Amino acid sequence: QVQLVESGGGSVQAGGSLRLSCAASLRTWEPFTMGWFRQAPGKEREFVAAIDWTGSSRIHSISVKDRFFISRGNAKNTSDLQMNSLKSEDTAVYYCAADVNRPWVAEVAVEAYDYWGQGTQVTVSS
Repeated sequence: QVQLVESGGGSVQAGGSLRLSCAASLRTWEPFTMGWFRQAPGKEREFVAAIDWTGSSRIHSISVKDRFFISRGNAKNTSDLQMNSLKSEDTAVYYCAADVNRPWVAEVAVEAYDYWGQGTQVTVSS
């Protein structure tokens, strides 16, 4: 079982930056992929970025590519999402997620993830 806690959300003006962090705690050790998703009011949850257990495979959605960057800590139980050049359309609740079934694949599908954090709000004003 994996517990995830996000931090770092807040309000920022368009063009600004924020850094989200996710800390994972496990009852028993197992490798897992970490992903970031977001959900805006009235919209479905969408993929943002993912990184596999080793950190060697990462992927970003087209909408955030070249603006956001996902990373993973050396201890493997943390992930950061650096968000630059923020736009109003980036406003959403951001969720961290863990996939324990395919830890060596940076999964993009919501359904692939087994555990979710509580979410952190990011608001970008124009």
